[in-house]
Amino acid sequence: MNKLEIKNHLKVNQILNKIKDDAFKLISNNHSITEYEVQRFIIKEYKKHNLKQSKDPPIVAFNQNSSGPHYYPKKKSKKLKPGTLIMIDIWARLNQKHSPFGDITWMGYYGKVPKEINKVFNAVKKSRDYSINYIKKELKRRIPSGKEVNEKSKEIIIKAGYEKNIRHSVGHSIGVSTSPHGIYGHISRRNKNPLKINMLYTIEPGIYFKNRFGVRSEIDFYINNRRKVIITTKVQKRLIKV
Repeated sequence: MNKLEIKNHLKVNQILNKIKDDAFKLISNNHSITEYEVQRFIIKEYKKHNLKQSKDPPIVAFNQNSSGPHYYPKKKSKKLKPGTLIMIDIWARLNQKHSPFGDITWMGYYGKVPKEINKVFNAVKKSRDYSINYIKKELKRRIPSGKEVNEKSKEIIIKAGYEKNIRHSVGHSIGVSTSPHGIYGHISRRNKNPLKINMLYTIEPGIYFKNRFGVRSEIDFYINNRRKVIITTKVQKRLIKV
């Protein structure tokens, strides 16, 4: 990744963060909105900012629909109501050459947040942050592999008692053309190779309960030439209340 690609990636993540904020504001101002309506709003914002999408639409999932990692709402989709957990996962890139994707996932809630959901969100957040801290620590002596980062991140979720609720690997490399998923090694149990310098990756641990709900938090980062971890997205600290 060269300087132009870094610049374009940072720019698209600024735009995606605003789209995410505006989507949650839309939900806050319309407590009868559907998943599909929020998704259409996000796609409209992509077009307004001249962003390039992948073949898959944005993920907007309420309550039990968030229990699957990749849920795309149809026209007849869930309507917001009190006690709704909200997952928004969006990705796009600038519509020009040398423009890697940005890829983020944020969580919100309409109503009083149950203790269980707070507990699960905190476990996901801890796993995400531990992954980054582990990479930073290891970089003082070596570059860790995707498999090692994946295992360390999952350790936190397992210790919290959610081993059976892990549905996917911790992260992936980021693409620059048609997909947010890059062609290089991911942060998964299969990648025994060291993470690449100046390669964009996501960290996105998730905990999922079949037919109930799921929680995920996703950030982007890369390791620069000085072996420093550079996080290129906003980092969610607490659930967004709508």
